[in-house]
This record gives sequence, structure tokens and C-alpha cells, in this order.
Amino acid sequence: MIIVQHSSRVCCCISCWISYLRKLQPERRITNGQEATPGQFPYQIALLSTFGGGTGLCGGSVLTNNYILTAAHCVQNALGGTAIMGAHNRINNEPTQQRIAFGVNGINIHAGYTPTNIRNDIATVRLNSPITFNDRVQPVLMPQAGDNRQFAGVTGTVSGFGRTSDASQATSAVVMFTSNPIMTQADCLASWGGNTNIIQAQNICLSGAGGRSSCNGDSGGPLTVAEGGNTLQVGIVSFGSAAGCSIGMPSVYVRVTHFLDWIQQNSDHQN
Repeated sequence: MIIVQHSSRVCCCISCWISYLRKLQPERRITNGQEATPGQFPYQIALLSTFGGGTGLCGGSVLTNNYILTAAHCVQNALGGTAIMGAHNRINNEPTQQRIAFGVNGINIHAGYTPTNIRNDIATVRLNSPITFNDRVQPVLMPQAGDNRQFAGVTGTVSGFGRTSDASQATSAVVMFTSNPIMTQADCLASWGGNTNIIQAQNICLSGAGGRSSCNGDSGGPLTVAEGGNTLQVGIVSFGSAAGCSIGMPSVYVRVTHFLDWIQQNSDHQN
């Protein structure tokens, strides 16, 4: 998750974030959440991207048996990497896990991605071999074409392997999650000081009430809502406040419905 100053401008150190991502692994993990039960989020991915200076940790979601969905800033300038599906504890080599490599040619970053103000922060990645679906590994449900719902007031759930505390740089070995209401665009924009360069229609925001938030290392992971017994992905972890993950500021996500056409054009997902 990219860290942004919640003043009138985007943090001038986006390049610092990229360096940090490569050097230490991504910054955000779920704060004030709880550990998932094994298999609770069968679409959750631990994404390990390889850079010239090391490996970065992000999240992602299973889109199809060939493609995963993540944030552009997770794979920008990556040389390749490994996607881990079916993990509860990503550190251990669990029998439920599928670890599949991807190359630089499999990375599809939105052509309009701009790290300066974090626009179009979305990417798909084609894996080197297909995912095998089972009870622990399943694709996430995408909204239907033409779905223009804002989801304001609906409970959103974010999951990932990122940091669990502002007091520590350590990321989580196990899948964590937390839930809060999805905010109206107006309320999110107001929380971010009315900065329309940062909060736009392509974003969706989760309330930071109770200090519950995504954090560094969760970038690229899914924000979901429950719908008719299914789980629908409505967001991709993108950025949060430089002041901390648990201070109560809204966390900000790529709005999936804004990019449904792009997702289909850059994967084999059919809506």
C-alpha cells in the first residue's frame, strides 16, 4: 500500500516508497483485524515480486486459472516473481499452497498508471502455468458489466499479509482481515482534505473507524463485499495515510467497477 500525506498534495516520496518496497517488502498489513481461518479467503494471493534490489511483498486475488489481479505499484519494474495461492501461513510450505512463477512478459500494467498521484493503480499478471482450483483456491467473483453501484454503507472486508501495527515494520505470516463500512465518495474526499487529485471516481474508500485498515504489504489485495452468499471484489488495495495505518483515516482502493473493461481486455476473464 502506498503511503500518502493527507494534506493538499500527494507525498513527494513515491520513489521512496518504491525503494522501500524493493528493499524491505511492502509496508502494509491489516491493522486492528483478526487472523483468518484457513481457507476463509480462497482467492487471496501472497505476491512476491522480484526487483533489482530484492523482493517485494504484496497481495492479489485469483482472477482466472491463468491470471491474477493486483495493484500496478506492486509490479512496476518487477523482473518477475512468484504468486502463492492457497496459503494460510505464507512462510511455511503448506500442502495447500500453489506457488507459481511469472515473468516480466506476463505483467500487464494499466497504460495510464501514474505513481505521482496514484492513478489507474491496477495490473493483471499472467502466470507461467495454470492454477488448479480446489476448496482452498478459487477465483474471486467480479461485478457484472454495467454495475454502477457505489456500495456506500455496505460492509467491506479487506484481507492480506501486511503489517498489523504502525509500531513495527514486520509483515504478517498468516492471512489477516478486517471489516468496516464502505464510505460515500463525498465523505472520503472530505477526509482527504478535498483533494480531488487523489480521491476520484476510480477510487473506493473503506472507513478507518476503530483503527481498522489495510496496511503496508496488503497492496494489490482484495476489498470485498458479501452478496447473495457470494463474495464480490469491489476494490484493490492502493494507498493510505503517511501518518499511519491505524489512525482512523480511510484506506483507499482501486474501484473495480471502473476498470471492468480493462480487466477483460488484459486477461482471459469473461464477465
